[in-house]
Amino acid sequence: MDTMQGRLKDEMKQAMRNREKARLGVIRLIMAAIKQKEVDERIVLDDEQVIVVLDKMLKQRRESIRQYRDAGRDELAEIEEAEVIVIQDFLPQALTEDEISDMVQSAIADCSASSIKDMGKVMAILKPAMQGRADMAMVSTKIKVMLAV
Repeated sequence: MDTMQGRLKDEMKQAMRNREKARLGVIRLIMAAIKQKEVDERIVLDDEQVIVVLDKMLKQRRESIRQYRDAGRDELAEIEEAEVIVIQDFLPQALTEDEISDMVQSAIADCSASSIKDMGKVMAILKPAMQGRADMAMVSTKIKVMLAV
């Protein structure tokens, strides 16, 4: 099995063998989120759709970390950070700052974006290419900065 779901199942078995309770819990959460989406939409998710689910989970964890830190609940933030690390194991290699900047500049040029009003066009080009490989909130900020110039 070389699909994402197959890899997740293999990793889950490995975590069980190695008695890695925390990792196993996160993998089960991932599997449950995938299953929920499949049941809700009555489809079988392909690898691209699984990445979208993982990306959504990552975004939720980052938001939780920020809220926990703001509330001074560092122990809860650390649990979320550990979950982020496990989720990232299943996502494609993250893009570097330079790669993100290059892709944003290229997308702006491709759709001839000239102002903030064109941001939707730029995001439409970038989102499929960057899904799961970059924090889209950070990408959005970069686009705003580049279009504001």
